Amino acid sequence: MQRPLQEDFQLKETKPHLGGLKVTGDKLTSTYDLVEQMQYLYVRVVKAKDLPGKDVTGSCDPYVEVKLGNYKGTTRHFEKKSNPEWNQVFAFSKDRIQASVLEVTVKDKDVVKDDFMGRVLFDLNEIPKRVPPDSPLAPQWYRLEDRKGDKVKGELMLAVWMGTQADEAFPEAWHSDAATISGADGLSNIRSKVYLSPKLWYLRVNVIEAQDLIPNDKSRFPEVFVKAILGNQALRTRVSMSKTINPMWNEDLMFVAAEPFEEPLILSVEDRVAPNKDEVLGRCAIPLQMVDRRLDHKPINTKWHNLEKHIIVEGEKKKDVKFASRIHTRICLEGGYHVLDESTHYSSDLRPTAKQLWKSSIGVLELGILNAQGLSPMKTKDGRATTDAYCVAKYGQKWVRTRTIIDSFAPKWNEQYTWEVFDPCTVITIGVFDNCHLQGGDKSGGARDSRIGKVRIRLSTLETDRVYTHSYPLLVLHPSGVKKMGEIHLAVRFTCSSLLNMMHLYSQPLLPKMHYIHPLTVSQLDNLRHQATQIVSMRLSRAEPPLRKEIVEYMLDVGSHMWSMRRSKANFFRIMGVLSGLISVGKWFDQICNWKNPITTVLIHILFLILVLYPELILPTIFLYLFLIGVWYYRWRPRNPPHMDTRLSCADNAHPDELDEEFDTFPTSRPADIVRMRYDRLRSIAGRIQTVVGDLATQGERLQSLLSWRDPRATALFVIFCLVAAVVLYVTPFQVVALLTGFYVLRHPRFRHKLPSVPLNFFRRLPARTDCML
Repeated sequence: MQRPLQEDFQLKETKPHLGGLKVTGDKLTSTYDLVEQMQYLYVRVVKAKDLPGKDVTGSCDPYVEVKLGNYKGTTRHFEKKSNPEWNQVFAFSKDRIQASVLEVTVKDKDVVKDDFMGRVLFDLNEIPKRVPPDSPLAPQWYRLEDRKGDKVKGELMLAVWMGTQADEAFPEAWHSDAATISGADGLSNIRSKVYLSPKLWYLRVNVIEAQDLIPNDKSRFPEVFVKAILGNQALRTRVSMSKTINPMWNEDLMFVAAEPFEEPLILSVEDRVAPNKDEVLGRCAIPLQMVDRRLDHKPINTKWHNLEKHIIVEGEKKKDVKFASRIHTRICLEGGYHVLDESTHYSSDLRPTAKQLWKSSIGVLELGILNAQGLSPMKTKDGRATTDAYCVAKYGQKWVRTRTIIDSFAPKWNEQYTWEVFDPCTVITIGVFDNCHLQGGDKSGGARDSRIGKVRIRLSTLETDRVYTHSYPLLVLHPSGVKKMGEIHLAVRFTCSSLLNMMHLYSQPLLPKMHYIHPLTVSQLDNLRHQATQIVSMRLSRAEPPLRKEIVEYMLDVGSHMWSMRRSKANFFRIMGVLSGLISVGKWFDQICNWKNPITTVLIHILFLILVLYPELILPTIFLYLFLIGVWYYRWRPRNPPHMDTRLSCADNAHPDELDEEFDTFPTSRPADIVRMRYDRLRSIAGRIQTVVGDLATQGERLQSLLSWRDPRATALFVIFCLVAAVVLYVTPFQVVALLTGFYVLRHPRFRHKLPSVPLNFFRRLPARTDCML
């Protein structure tokens, strides 16, 4: 039963009819050659003039209704205006057109029944075609007609044309596919959009010292520390060792700051008067616009900042102007680091913050999001299951979001996007989500957009200038197990502008040089990455329409560092997979030594003789052998981009309790008995890991004890052996020693003992420091 399930999770190569690959009579756009062309009828309603008054007052409240068969779109209406301007675009998908006449009607909004003011009819066969980069079609004035076809008072300015999704009017148009959506908020939530991540900086605050502090209680030595706050981030120094009114720290605090800088850095000097009670001795606010920026680690000037004390007078805070305390700091924005906001395994951008340090781009990545197939129903609407799917793609600082296709398990987007590439060893992430905000705002009671699945593609695994068209399985891990939520159909092309530049990048460090010259600690990087993802998700959720927090966190793999039994197993099997090559070489050599295949062993003897007699051939032979292996494996090179592998992830056979633990909140929300059971299981696993690590440490300590005289007899034996070996090796030619050693190792099994060898016995008897462990 396992095989067909596994095959269902595989990548499928496809041959779609892409726009740029069509050979047709009319001119085609080159910018949309990775997607299938979709034809649309566009209607731009610009304005009207001289509309007749319909109310008692002689005025009208006009709006326009654009109708094509069953589909009907309306503009907003204006109160008491006979010369309104709308400038709205309507797009009707050609696939769904079931009429031959387009009807554009001007109506007067009324409480009871809207009055008909006039209309313009278009025969669909007469409508002109427009293909970008042609200039947009100029709108024209049309006289309104009544239902009999006679001219009436009033004119309407319109432009009507047939175009594709490459048209610049496409993103902002009202779509017939979304005819059920009403209101500006709802429409803005389903349109395609491009977002930019905020520019992130590391802010280094070096707190040096403070001067002339005035503690409230002068009878005791002050225990002073500095607290630094930037937005939601708060860090503090240790308590100063010099318990005086002039304390010193010389301590670095690191923050993440995002442009535009909205909040100042607030430094407060506080005195710990009791275990859980701190008193503020002074405070200052430093705007980040005033802070120095640096590209390397050259020292910058220190500054003294005056501390202000707030005293409460009649319930109001007031600044104490006489307060003369100062704090000495060195504060700078670090432009030489790359601010990590993604999981380091899936980074899409590795450039430093400062633009001056950016290298030139090496190429262009183009992504065509074509369609999805077999999507799972994500919610129930009006008593039936439905899915309103959209895609989000993230690479570098640019996020893109496709339009939402309403009520479809097989949506067709056919949208194409482009990114500049600065490093091939980066990953583009494409996620599919279900839109739960079709009515705009949060009217659905704080609903969250559901994840349908995601795909990651590493650019370095793609051949340049080749169009990859594949259907990727959308796999999501649920508490019940791994589930295929459908397939997404993508077209990807990585075009390289300079092959030489790209090859040169393989010799460069992955991250900017500041990460290696003045590295940040692992715990610092973890905390800063958490802050960076929080800032990115907060800023993008404030865009219009918002890219919501749950989307950003899923795309940035925010929870990937949390403990998971499944991931731990998967990583163990990955290590075993890596070591399996060495193990198989060891088994092969053991078979050679034990003469399992005498012909092979004799050949190895001959090769060994040649290499010993002509040692200059050893390195060329090794490199030639590696060259031949590489050429041999070229026949089996991967033809497809890598994709999510359920077997590698140990997702296809994960235990339900392990999955429940993985989906548990942090801190846990499970009952005490379940937590106790999991804790005991974790202790048993950790015990095994501890034993393995202890064994490795023991072997290392035995090596050290060879010369440490911890065991005086063993060290004496080893020292005497070293002296004898030095004399013998000095007298005997190297070739003779190598030949004797090699023939001894490759000797026939009848000359072997079943017991371990003397050197191994000696090594295992050496003392380690395990005896000193409590």
